Amino acid sequence: MKGSNKDLTEEITQSGGIKLTPFKQAWRYSEYLPQEEKPRWIIISNFNEIDIHDMNNPLSDPTVIMLKDLTTKYKSFDFMVDQTAQQIIDEKKLSVAAGDLVAKIYNELSKAYSLHADLNDERIQKSLNMLIVRLVFLLYADDTGILGSNDIFQHFLERREAQDIRQGLIELFRVLNTPEDDRDEFLSEEFKQFKYVNGGMFSDESVVIPQFTDELQRLIVEDAGRGFNWSSISPTIFGAVFESTLNPETRREGGMHYTSVENIHKVIDPLFLNDLNKEFEKIRDISVVSVRVLKKHVNSKRNCQN
Repeated sequence: MKGSNKDLTEEITQSGGIKLTPFKQAWRYSEYLPQEEKPRWIIISNFNEIDIHDMNNPLSDPTVIMLKDLTTKYKSFDFMVDQTAQQIIDEKKLSVAAGDLVAKIYNELSKAYSLHADLNDERIQKSLNMLIVRLVFLLYADDTGILGSNDIFQHFLERREAQDIRQGLIELFRVLNTPEDDRDEFLSEEFKQFKYVNGGMFSDESVVIPQFTDELQRLIVEDAGRGFNWSSISPTIFGAVFESTLNPETRREGGMHYTSVENIHKVIDPLFLNDLNKEFEKIRDISVVSVRVLKKHVNSKRNCQN
């Protein structure tokens, strides 16, 4: 830290008479640290601006952030946060929000089914759960573009009145389960633009689809479509959604139980991931040392020439 009247690019006379910029002063301090304690980043500031130097590229220009812009540039400091822990926190928040949306869709679908069927019927319950999985997958596909262009499913629903969605979904699911080369050559462009989905998610044609209501259409198009970015959630939420489609006996026999990202890391981190991260850090340190050695070599040659 320097005073607000100091220019961070100007050299300042040190106690030994040598002149150094604030960055070179901090770098000199770091040279006295053991190799494993040398900083990856050096940050200098004069209360007006903050300069971030990446010591993996010590000769590159720093990232400069003016204090007045900090509220919009704070992401530049993400390296100070434990990204793995922060990612888990963010994914949890988003997954909770996604779960709330899935619950709302589930409730509206239940109402739609109950108009003409018994919700206690095993066939109806299975259809309800499988339809939820398919709809969540299509919402995720919309925001990631894995089925074609973005929002392809949303536009599909918007083009239809609520009473026409049921028949549209029946045809769409059949198309999604058919490889492009095997599709009807006279298939309309609206359906042809959807890519084939392997794995059998859309293979069961016995799934009963209820008549959609205006509220159900609005919920999927507005709240779960335009109002939420599914590409930002952890794909692991599909494990929990898929698990909900299986009866307890099937899940028990196949060991099909959702495991959160946090619990997965509790297992894999001590097994091998921590060691891999340490090895990666050592490799990055080697590159920093190589740059430093090269710089000293160049300076030595210059001194000899002088």
